[in-house]
Amino acid sequence: MLFDKLCIIGVGLIGSSVARAARKQGLCKQVVAFGRETDNPNLVRAKQLGVVDRFYTDIEPAVTDADCVVIAVPVGAAETIFKLLQPYWNDTAVYTDVCSTKGSIVSAAKAVFGRVPSNFIPAHPIAGAERSGVEAGMADLFENKRLIITPLQDSHEVALEKVTRFWEGMGAAVSLMDVAHHDTVLAATSHLPHILAFALVDLLGRKDEQVEIFKFAAGGFKDFSRIASSDPTMWLDICMANKQEIIPLIQQLQAELSKIQQMLEHDESQQLFATFTYAREARQRFLDQLEK
Repeated sequence: MLFDKLCIIGVGLIGSSVARAARKQGLCKQVVAFGRETDNPNLVRAKQLGVVDRFYTDIEPAVTDADCVVIAVPVGAAETIFKLLQPYWNDTAVYTDVCSTKGSIVSAAKAVFGRVPSNFIPAHPIAGAERSGVEAGMADLFENKRLIITPLQDSHEVALEKVTRFWEGMGAAVSLMDVAHHDTVLAATSHLPHILAFALVDLLGRKDEQVEIFKFAAGGFKDFSRIASSDPTMWLDICMANKQEIIPLIQQLQAELSKIQQMLEHDESQQLFATFTYAREARQRFLDQLEK
């Protein structure tokens, strides 16, 4: 048993999956949840489903005696949560989060505490689904998924070790990464693809012949556009928080699309074939990496 009382702040897809996984793997004795709204349906449903033992809309009883606190709210709400936690911050507990950007989380902590508390260990599970809410949570969501921890220079070694064991206990493959490097990598591998999916579906959905377009869309369109079903609120926060990394990638993509447009306009079939071939081979290298 790693923890006695686990407090989850935010019981959406990821938060409820943490609660389910921690309970399934015997990582804690009890799980409680906190939410700011008294009529929060996720909180009520989490208790009904047995995802949590109790829930609170007052932060003090939620975190009292908790030896692990997981912040599982949208990126844009992080600073508000830190402000709520500050009066009750426990130096003997460990704190972690699940947010998709780390630079903004570090900045939010510094804005509230003046520094990043040494027992707060930022983390990001590379796992999720297009569905949202407590009922979308899965006890096996993190199994065999990558989990990035971005410790800071003064992160407490014991806290880092406990947070690492916690995520590994839920089946994740943990890697350590610098905060800035994390945001650069995830902008390319996650944030930009989501923007592409949203943009493509927005484009096609606004065409007059949209019924025909979606009616005859093949499986490839369904696969590519799947992530456009993701939570818009969450992805708005992510994109705004990491726009410094995302904007240059959009500019590079625009240049790449312009090159392909010119190839088509000038019937440069060999160059277009070479582009497609390189992309195919690059994706295969990516798939080979996943098998290692």
